Amino acid sequence: MKKLIALILALCLALPLAACGGSGAPAQPERTDAPAETARPALTAGEHEVETLAAPQYPAQVQYPDMNGNTDGKQFGAWSEQQRERRARADGYAGALDGFLARSVPQLLAAPAGENLVCSPLNVYMALAMLAEATGGESRAQILALLGAPDVETLRGRADALWSAHYCDDGATASLLANSIWLNQDVGFVPSTTETLAAQYRASAFRGEMGSPAFDAALQGWINEQTAGLLEEQASGLHMDPETILALVSAICFRAKWSDGFSAQRTAPAVFRRADGTEQSCDFMHCERPGEYYWTDRCGAVQLRLDGGGAMWFLLPDEGVSLEELIADGETMELLLAGDAWGKSRYMIVNMAVPKFDVSSDIDLRGDLAALGVTDVFDPRISDFSPLTADRDGVCLSAARHAARVAIDEEGVVAVAYTVMVAAGGAAPPAEEMDFVLDRPFLFAITGSDGLPLFVGAVNRPAD
Repeated sequence: MKKLIALILALCLALPLAACGGSGAPAQPERTDAPAETARPALTAGEHEVETLAAPQYPAQVQYPDMNGNTDGKQFGAWSEQQRERRARADGYAGALDGFLARSVPQLLAAPAGENLVCSPLNVYMALAMLAEATGGESRAQILALLGAPDVETLRGRADALWSAHYCDDGATASLLANSIWLNQDVGFVPSTTETLAAQYRASAFRGEMGSPAFDAALQGWINEQTAGLLEEQASGLHMDPETILALVSAICFRAKWSDGFSAQRTAPAVFRRADGTEQSCDFMHCERPGEYYWTDRCGAVQLRLDGGGAMWFLLPDEGVSLEELIADGETMELLLAGDAWGKSRYMIVNMAVPKFDVSSDIDLRGDLAALGVTDVFDPRISDFSPLTADRDGVCLSAARHAARVAIDEEGVVAVAYTVMVAAGGAAPPAEEMDFVLDRPFLFAITGSDGLPLFVGAVNRPAD
């Protein structure tokens, strides 16, 4: 029987200060600055204990001085310096992810016309970096080629810089990253690989009886803690097979609100025209803002700033251009990757009308990864997991799924996503003021302070 390796590789969460449709922000995962330890108490008591082998350190954060009325100038200086240092770390991977993003986003968003789509490409990158540590030979080479890294040492450095640049918990913005490894207690692992995952990727490490109720409960509980319980329904369906030898989990929790929010008093119903010609009524948010209007040969685009330096982009195809054509057009990703530096732009007053939306999708990644050149890890005859274990033959991935959900309201954006892998426009605008009405299918992207997309999606119907 072939042995299975379960890789829960990319689970990410973005939350506004006031969640859409909720009464306030959920409690954030508790962080600890305690150093990693070789052994900690079991997560669960009883016959099937889950032992904690390592716990990571998280960097201390200077709190944003304007929170709770604090206007201390010295603290503001310390906060500003820490933010500059955090963003400077992006130099460690500047431009290195462009190839992966340009290839992966159109592939991940390729689906039947008329469907809502959303993915988190940056989190998938981090997850695949962890997978590269556990593989060797051609299996690793295929992952490195997709991620655009010449070797695993270079990839490790880029992933570390990516983590450091995106981690923030300053009281105003939360961008919390967490990783974990879950080990089958009956399998022997290569210590250097699990130690690298724990040290270099700041991964908590757990060990127990794979497939036992206690192990499943501990895994689900860890995920719920990192995601403030907003993926509890999805996490409840995660059950490890006894033959599973390892699970890897990568998580992001991002929370911010609009820098200049929408007024709820101006939200009003209007008609959204779907691609198939049908119409639906939904609530549209309205604002008028001076700023840059961007365009390509197939779309117009506007970005709205988020607290903490990130932004949300809205891309509206020109009349007669389908979302599928826009997604496949290489200029679309060029615009998103260039951001403020995109050459086709004009400063003007933009009157925006944006539908409140809640969209989700569930993607089987096996075909996408194969199309992107990652195939060997799924074939037990040729997959190479020798850096991970010599205790089992025929280790391979048997499934790979990526699910994501994004919703926006007057306060900000809420977005959740997870990936489970189981081993088994036209011309320039003519005026200085224009209407930008998203009343037909459009694309969006949520970018971090470094400008790289955390989430990219397509809205074909704002609500069902």
